Amino acid sequence: MSVEKTITETSSYGKETPVGRPDIDGRAGIFVPTADFDINNTTTIRKGAGIVGFGNLDGTLTVYFEGNRFDDSSLHKWENKARKAYDRMVMGAPTVSKAKLDARLLEQVGIIDGMGINIKQPERLTHWLTISNLLDTAPEDTVVRWKGR
Repeated sequence: MSVEKTITETSSYGKETPVGRPDIDGRAGIFVPTADFDINNTTTIRKGAGIVGFGNLDGTLTVYFEGNRFDDSSLHKWENKARKAYDRMVMGAPTVSKAKLDARLLEQVGIIDGMGINIKQPERLTHWLTISNLLDTAPEDTVVRWKGR
């Protein structure tokens, strides 16, 4: 009698990824797609989108994203897209720009909170914006502080 082993592959996010939806001004991760994410055939996340989110207890990620689908001039810059997605997330606003994804599809490149953005892997964000043909939207520095804070 033969016994078959089933190996279940699980994904998980990094230890620096905040867990659970943050409250207003709380910390969330900033993400970019990995090579496993088929950006050319997706109907969800647009190229160059600001993607923010948090880890779930099952090892997946919940992300909110803003791709400026309607070409709003105030959302041209990548950091403004990330801020819009963050605000939507912490307010728990209803949106179609939200997804629960396998953690292998995204890589955390920084942290966002109520004070601003801290990019810890700027080369990965630059790569994301370059392949999206949106490098002109990149932040000028690795730290972006919100005005009025």
